[in-house]
Amino acid sequence: MAVNPRSVRRRCQRAFSWIPVIFISGVVAWSYYAYVVQLCVVVYLLAYHVLFIMFAWTYWQTMFTKPMNPLKEFHLSYSDKQLLDSEDRLESQQEILRRIVKDLPVFTRTVSGAIRFCNHCLLVKPDRCHHCSVCDKCILKMDHHCPWVNNCVGFSNYKFFMLFLVYSLLYCLFITATDLQYFIQVWTNGLPDTQAKFHIMFLLFAASMFSVSLASLFSYHCWLVCKNRSTLEAFRAPAFRHGTDKNGFSLGLSKNFRQVFGDEKKYWPLPVFSSLGDGCSFPTCLVNQDPEQPSAPSGHPCVKTSVRLLDFSIEVVTDQNQIALLYGWVLVHCTPLHVSLSECRVCESALWVVA
Repeated sequence: MAVNPRSVRRRCQRAFSWIPVIFISGVVAWSYYAYVVQLCVVVYLLAYHVLFIMFAWTYWQTMFTKPMNPLKEFHLSYSDKQLLDSEDRLESQQEILRRIVKDLPVFTRTVSGAIRFCNHCLLVKPDRCHHCSVCDKCILKMDHHCPWVNNCVGFSNYKFFMLFLVYSLLYCLFITATDLQYFIQVWTNGLPDTQAKFHIMFLLFAASMFSVSLASLFSYHCWLVCKNRSTLEAFRAPAFRHGTDKNGFSLGLSKNFRQVFGDEKKYWPLPVFSSLGDGCSFPTCLVNQDPEQPSAPSGHPCVKTSVRLLDFSIEVVTDQNQIALLYGWVLVHCTPLHVSLSECRVCESALWVVA
């Protein structure tokens, strides 16, 4: 029986992908021994174990929560696959995909304006969904593939990943702060020459090193949460029909935070799923007021409303002090506004109203 080289390579990759996880687990297990057994300061042990349990819990949840994949509605049917394969021209294929997405909540496009389609999974990609080459699957709201947890970080476990960063940073900072005084005693020969000296010195070095790296990573992801962006979107802005917009999913600081952590405050510090939505569709905004984005001239503030970008034609209707935005059958009113048609700028699927 012939051996498939690709299958062997995949198995080797899966085996080697656990090396970072084994390394982290080994470091944590050693830190537990060094702190609890060797240092053994009773007054610190209660707080230490609380942080250790929360760290281990969030690490487990991040590592073993299965990433969510697109629903079957986004997969091509057998007839659609046959039809797509029969077409050689790219424009004809896009026409087929445009017909398919009419009934799907898909509003993002490629940079060239084409429908986002995965040739590996044979599905229309939902908004913020990307194909992971390591997992070989499309992952909903994919942020990145993390080798330290051997898992994709996406919609299903991004909250767990954020809490993992929080508790691992607190864990390292606590060890650094409480171990420092004993390190100073070792440095000044204030402690007897015992085996604990090695553990005290190396424990401080490892904890402080991880604290610095975790602090920078945690700060970056806090910024992403505040902007409601993923790591992939930070490097490549999502594209809509009117063009790319890196703040396209930003709803404001409070709503952005709740998109990840949910509305129930009691669940915020716990690694239980509470993120809003289904991972396939996301609320977005029409106009973004952000210092990083081009904005209206001074003295002419833009009116912002949080509605989805829908693939329908736009019509502007004015009636004295009201303006209505018509997105097909969706009607959104903004009042009171004193504008005229000459003050409105329309571009395919977005509208800026300048007062």
